[in-house]
Amino acid sequence: MAKNGKASKQEMNWSANPRWAGVTRPYKAEDIERLRGSLRIEYTLARNGAERLWELLHGQSYLPALGAMTGNQAIQQVKAGLQAIYVSGWQVAADANDAGQMYPDQSLYPADSVPNVVRRINQALTRADQIHHAEGKNGIYWFAPLIADAEAGFGGNLNAFELMKGMIEAGAACVHFEDQLSSAKKCGHLGGKVLVSTAEAIQKLVAARLAADVMGVPTLIMARTDANSAHLLTSDIDPRDHEFLTGNRTAEGFFCIRGGLESAIARSVSYAPYADLLWWETSEPNLEEARQFAEAVLAEHPGKMLAYNCSPSFNWKKKLDDTSIARFQTELAAMGYKFQFITLAGFHSLNLSMFELARAYRLKGMAAYSKLQEREFAAERDFGYEAVKHQQFVGTGYFDMVTQVIAGGNSSTTALAGSTEAEQFRVEDGVVPAEASPDEPSTPSPRAA
Repeated sequence: MAKNGKASKQEMNWSANPRWAGVTRPYKAEDIERLRGSLRIEYTLARNGAERLWELLHGQSYLPALGAMTGNQAIQQVKAGLQAIYVSGWQVAADANDAGQMYPDQSLYPADSVPNVVRRINQALTRADQIHHAEGKNGIYWFAPLIADAEAGFGGNLNAFELMKGMIEAGAACVHFEDQLSSAKKCGHLGGKVLVSTAEAIQKLVAARLAADVMGVPTLIMARTDANSAHLLTSDIDPRDHEFLTGNRTAEGFFCIRGGLESAIARSVSYAPYADLLWWETSEPNLEEARQFAEAVLAEHPGKMLAYNCSPSFNWKKKLDDTSIARFQTELAAMGYKFQFITLAGFHSLNLSMFELARAYRLKGMAAYSKLQEREFAAERDFGYEAVKHQQFVGTGYFDMVTQVIAGGNSSTTALAGSTEAEQFRVEDGVVPAEASPDEPSTPSPRAA
């Protein structure tokens, strides 16, 4: 195919736009034009999310995020002041997948499950934006970028290509792929992990970039390596993997390798030209190891952004003292770890909060729930928490507005007026002053867009 004007313009953008500095594409712009189709479809949420995420990553020392399992969790995160949301495959496996099962993190759930959770979260954030906008409250930018987990791609390169497309359609801003064998994929903190060759992992990243280019969205790609704690490899075909081979084979035919920091560095250096961020899964919160990794990778690829999982799999107080935990993230940021996240925050907060309520309810009955409600009132008064008025929170007032517009302002069937919530949950009712815990940090004010 002869190079047309669109292809020439695209390649000029790749070479001149700082967004693509340090990014390698082993294909041409005319390849994208040939694969794109004749009708250009816009993916507004994915585009806006990617552009905003890029700005956030470059506009502050680091971007913190928590893993959300539901749309309501995402709304609370944004309301509390967080600016990005992580969508964990582990959490989707545990309690949010399309099979309706509770699974371990071993790619057992349907491949479209994470895109569907991304879609649910974006739809919840969209509703929150609609409610606030209709009420004249425009102080919060609700469309926080979503960083989503594509695991090992759920198959080969074509599977990764299609999964990336599904993530973009759902509105993901960034997608990460890891270098494990998809059919034997494990959580990074489990044993028995099998790596694919460096060459195959790179092809998955290329497939993801190609999908984003075909869809015309600057989606960020994060390359994750599990080489630090993996000891098996599918193939010895790639010379870059040879220095880590032990010479042994397993009963399944896998090659035994030396895992560790050097292996993680080598793989991340190889992945860097094909990714926007690099994440190496660690076995403990070790700042010295983090520094060694960052210095080695950034020496080869200056300016490449790094990511760090502040994992709930670590026993933080066993590994670090309070002072070290408090400064952990700022020290990581100084090393170049621009995105720092707690993967399973949604899972742990949901389980602990419900367990505590259920236990207290068993022992004290309604007194326990009333105490929870008083905490909600205090959070509403002090920090702007909104879910205590659950009818308004989910959009009853918004759909009353819709009803009135349809009826020309003469509807008698609106729902919020005359409700128990309208009668009993005025701002001044039930708000019991409560002293904040001395070790509880103040919640930052949400930033406007």
